[in-house]
Amino acid sequence: MANKHATAAAIDLGRGLCLKSPVMLASGTVSYGEELCRLTDLSKIGGIVTKAISLEPRAGNPPQRIAETPSGMINAIGLANVGIDRFISDKVPFLQTLGTAIVVNIAGRSIDEYAEVVSRLDAVPGLDGYEINLSCPNVKGECMIMGVSPDATREIVTELRSITERHLMIKLTPNVTSISSIALAAEKAGADSVSLINTLVGMAIDWKARRPLLKNVTGGLSGPAIKPVALAKVWEVNNAVSIPIVGMGGIASFDDAMEFLVAGAGAVQIGTMNFVQPDIGEKIATAMEAFFGKPGAPSMEAFRGCLVTG
Repeated sequence: MANKHATAAAIDLGRGLCLKSPVMLASGTVSYGEELCRLTDLSKIGGIVTKAISLEPRAGNPPQRIAETPSGMINAIGLANVGIDRFISDKVPFLQTLGTAIVVNIAGRSIDEYAEVVSRLDAVPGLDGYEINLSCPNVKGECMIMGVSPDATREIVTELRSITERHLMIKLTPNVTSISSIALAAEKAGADSVSLINTLVGMAIDWKARRPLLKNVTGGLSGPAIKPVALAKVWEVNNAVSIPIVGMGGIASFDDAMEFLVAGAGAVQIGTMNFVQPDIGEKIATAMEAFFGKPGAPSMEAFRGCLVTG
C-alpha cells in the first residue's frame, strides 16, 4: 500500500488514495515498474499507474506501432498486456514493494469485462485504486466508445461503484465535443476523480513511400505538443466538477506540472517524458516538495485552481 507519510506536497484524492506527492507516472509509460525502478527511486513519487490490464492477455496491434513526431510521439500499442491472471500472480508482488501508491489501469471490451477485472482485483491486497480507461484511441470498437458518451460513462461507473470501495479514477479522452459533460456524468455516477487527457487521435505519414508510419494507420499523439490542449481541458473540467482532477499531457518539467495545478489539477501524471528522462518524476516531485515546503508557501489546496482569468 502507499506510504501515507505526510509531506508538504501530499494530496488526498479521496477514498484511500493518499499521495505523498502530487506526481504520478502515467499508464503505458512505466509498464509494471520493474524496468523503471532500476533508473529512479519510485518511492519518492506519489504513485504509478500500471499498464492497462484486461481480462485476457492481449498481444496488441502489429508493428510498426510507435513513431516519433515533432515535440512528441504517436503510438498504437493496442493495450498489449499480460492479462489479469499473470498480473495478480507475477506483477502485484513486485508492485507491493515499491513504497508508493499503486493505481491499476483497467481496459475492457464490455461493461461485464471491466466489472470482472475490478471484482477480481478487489480481493488482492496492496492496490490503492483503479484508473478506468474509457479513452484509448487506438483500439477499434472498444473502450473509447464508452468514453465519448455521458450515458455510457454513467452506466459503467455506476456498475463499478457497486462493486468496489476502492478509489475510482476515470480516464477521459479529449476526442469529444464536450469533455466536461463526460466528467460530470462520471462524477454523478460515483467516480472519485477523473484523469485527463488521454492521447489525441493523430497520424504520421512517410510521404515518399505514400504509407502511414503506423500499421494501425492512426494512433495516440502524446508529448509536449499536446500540453496546451491538455491545460485547456483540465481548466474546462475544473469548472464543471467538484471531484479531484489528475492532469496529464505533455508534462516535461516542474514548470509544466505547476501549470496543471494552477489550471485546477490536484495531481499530475507524467507520460511520454519517462522515455526521455526516466527519473523525471522523481525530479519534479522533489521540486514540488521544495516549493510547497518553503516558509510562507501556499498549501496544495489553496494553490490548486488559482488561475486568474479576469
